Amino acid sequence: MSGQGSGGNVLAAICSFFIPGLGQLVQGRIMKALMFFIVTAVCYALTATVILFFMWIVAAIFHLWAIIDAATYKGGD
Repeated sequence: MSGQGSGGNVLAAICSFFIPGLGQLVQGRIMKALMFFIVTAVCYALTATVILFFMWIVAAIFHLWAIIDAATYKGGD
């Protein structure tokens, strides 16, 4: 991937918009991809239980973080 704002980073950010962590996976950062996907999926699942409804805030923060991380990746991470 080239620097920030490259077409690859834009594609990765779009991927992370739909599935958190997919953008990091496209960039080859497997551990970060797993972290974003698992944390976000667990928080969304806990939100679905209605008992821990406030977890949507944490899920939304991690989802947004995944998108921003994919978009601003500079390489060598």
